[in-house]
Amino acid sequence: MFSYVDPKIRERLEAERRLVHLDGEGRRIDRNGGAPYISMLGPIPLPRRIGGRERTVAWYPFVRRVELGKVCDAANAVAGRGPEALRDLLQANMSVNSVLATEGFLEARAPLVRVHSSCVTGDVFGSLRCECGPQLDAAFERITAEGGGAIVYMSGHEGRGIGLWAKAVTYLLQDDGQDTYQANASLGLPEDSRDFTDAAVVLRHLLGGRPLRLLSNNPLKREQLERAGQPVAELVPHVVGVGAHNVRYLRSKKSKGHTLPEL
Repeated sequence: MFSYVDPKIRERLEAERRLVHLDGEGRRIDRNGGAPYISMLGPIPLPRRIGGRERTVAWYPFVRRVELGKVCDAANAVAGRGPEALRDLLQANMSVNSVLATEGFLEARAPLVRVHSSCVTGDVFGSLRCECGPQLDAAFERITAEGGGAIVYMSGHEGRGIGLWAKAVTYLLQDDGQDTYQANASLGLPEDSRDFTDAAVVLRHLLGGRPLRLLSNNPLKREQLERAGQPVAELVPHVVGVGAHNVRYLRSKKSKGHTLPEL
């Protein structure tokens, strides 16, 4: 957000092509050359451990311009009001998604890609109520072993799109006997409101229209990516993290069409 609070930083990043703007087809456009759909930063090197070894992944954070517009309006509103107002702005919520690409991703003919919905309980807290944490860790290892791939981390997808607070409520409903989909519906919320269009747009830009192999058990992800113009050559199963605490959850997912074995 600093790049939008200070226009000079934004302009420098644009000139260096470390900040790019994309249309709905994933094509790069000049900031004044059309209506941008997504803005993306990067690549930003991130050293991390994968499979016990230190690796460096390339981070491409991206945000839908509709959300960024709200931030720009807020930045104009606090201009000249001092650091307190600026701090409040910087703490405001904005859904920033990410591509985390391993070496070889941009050159691979059909790279292995995991489009991963954010799961604070699984990815961060280490909860065993779902398989999300093990899926994320295993995806990094599989993609690295392939010699080139990426994780697309969708930060606004907590609880299949309902957010962390509502997700916490659904956990209590699940403890009372409802399944994960019924619990969403009990709150008057969609069973699954996730949208993978933005992931498709950024992948189209980075891959230049080349197909990918999707590391997922969810055929609907493939359908959404292809509908948004990103070719998918293959759906690669990704069954990990199955245990006593999440088997009922996984059976519910299987009943909704996920390609899972009998559990």
